[in-house]
Amino acid sequence: MTIEEKDRESLINYRLEQARETIMDVELLVENKRFRSAINRIYYGMFYALLALATAQQFETSKHSQLIGWFNKNFIHEGLIDSKFGKIINKAFNRRTKGDYDTFIEFEEEIVYEMFVEMKDFISEIESFISKN
Repeated sequence: MTIEEKDRESLINYRLEQARETIMDVELLVENKRFRSAINRIYYGMFYALLALATAQQFETSKHSQLIGWFNKNFIHEGLIDSKFGKIINKAFNRRTKGDYDTFIEFEEEIVYEMFVEMKDFISEIESFISKN
């Protein structure tokens, strides 16, 4: 294994750990009824998992929409990952954007719980894909 490969593997593991830690953050936010903040962290947990996938595939970008587009094009449309995960990340991105930038946005508890379950499934799916490839 070259130094570059070791560095890439370390970065992949770091991003996956960030994603897993974010699950714990969301649990705390939900328990305290901080739903708008929970939506933000739900999205970011999935974003960190996507960054791990991108690193594994040697794709680099700092733009959220570009990363999601790359994921949809190369994994969802190619049938490598179930299409429901494309819908999950797109929905989370849109809701996170609304929650962060729109005025007077509140999220219902049921929506947050549903997204939290989806987040955990998404992260698990990405981890599984990375480990198999």
